[in-house]
Amino acid sequence: MRYIIVGTGAVGGAIGGRLAEAGHDVVLVARGAQYAALREDGLRLTTPEGTRTHHLPVVDGPAATDLGPDDVLVLAVKTQDATAALDDWSSRPVAGGGTAGERLPLICAQNGVESERLALRRFRRVYGCCVYLPASFVEPGRVVAAGAPLTGVLHLGRYPSGTDDTVRAVAADWEKAKLAVPVSPDVMRWKYAKLLSNLANAIEAVTGVLSGPDAFALLDRARAEGRAVLAAAGIEVAGGAEQEAARNGRIHFDPLDGSERAGGSSWQSLSRGTGTIEADYLNGEIVLLGRLHGVPTPVNDVLRRTANAFARERRAAGSMTVAELTELADAAS
Repeated sequence: MRYIIVGTGAVGGAIGGRLAEAGHDVVLVARGAQYAALREDGLRLTTPEGTRTHHLPVVDGPAATDLGPDDVLVLAVKTQDATAALDDWSSRPVAGGGTAGERLPLICAQNGVESERLALRRFRRVYGCCVYLPASFVEPGRVVAAGAPLTGVLHLGRYPSGTDDTVRAVAADWEKAKLAVPVSPDVMRWKYAKLLSNLANAIEAVTGVLSGPDAFALLDRARAEGRAVLAAAGIEVAGGAEQEAARNGRIHFDPLDGSERAGGSSWQSLSRGTGTIEADYLNGEIVLLGRLHGVPTPVNDVLRRTANAFARERRAAGSMTVAELTELADAAS
C-alpha cells in the first residue's frame, strides 16, 4: 500500500516520517511554506533517537499525483480544513476506473469526531483513528515527536463501527513504524474519550501550558460539562483506566533537550498565526451536543469563543491569564 498523507503538520509529519523509516511508500501533501520546505530540504523528523531527513515525494494537492487502487489516504489536516480537502480528493480518478471517494480507504487521523461524518458523505470507506501522539510542527519542514519508546498509540477502526481486512493491513504496516495500533471495532469510543481530553486545548492555547490549580479547576469544569453532555446523548467513551492500560509501557513524553512539553495542536495554530483553530470541533462539539440535548455548557462555549477570537485576531498564544479566562467563564455560568 502507498500512504498519501493529506496534511503534513505535527501528526501527519510524524506518521509519514515513521512510515518512510519503516520502508513504506509515502507521499506527503502540504501547502505554502511547508510545501516549499519539504520540496527543498525534505522532512526533518526529530525523535528521541535523533533527527532524520526524509526526501519523499511532495505534492500540493490531488492534481499533482496519480492515484492507484492500492493507495490509502490519511487525512491529517485540522477539522476546520477537512471539508475542502475531502472535496478535492474524493472526486479524483483512480487508475482502473472510479474515483477516490468510491474506491479508496480514507483514515481520519484527527482530533474531534466530526471529520468522519464529513468524510462518509464523500467516501464509501472511512476509518477513524484516535491519535495519541505527542508531536509539534516547529517550523516549515521540521516536526518533533517526543514519544518514547513508541511515537504514538493510534486506535484504528472502521467508521461508524467494525473492522475489516484493510484496517488490519494498515495496522500491521503501522506497527512496524514505531506506532502501536490497536484495532478497535468501536473506535469512536476512543475518539470521544480523546475529545474530553482535548477540551484542554483552548485553555492551553490562550493561557499557556496548563499548570497550577486554577488552570486545572477550569479544565475540570469543562470536562464535567463534556461528561454530562455525552451521558445525555447516550454516547459511550473509553474509561480512564482503559486508556491508561492501552498506553502503559508503550509511550511517554521524552523531552529531547530536557525542556518541558511545548503547547499542543491548538497552541501551535496560534503560534504559527494560521488564523484558524479547531475549537469549534472540540469545545464546540460539547456545545453543539449540549444544545441538542438540553444540557448547559457555558464554560465550553466561553472557551470556544475565546480561542476563535484569538485565532481570528492573531493574538499571541498564551497571552491571557488563567484568572482572566476563568472570570469570563464565571460570568457566563
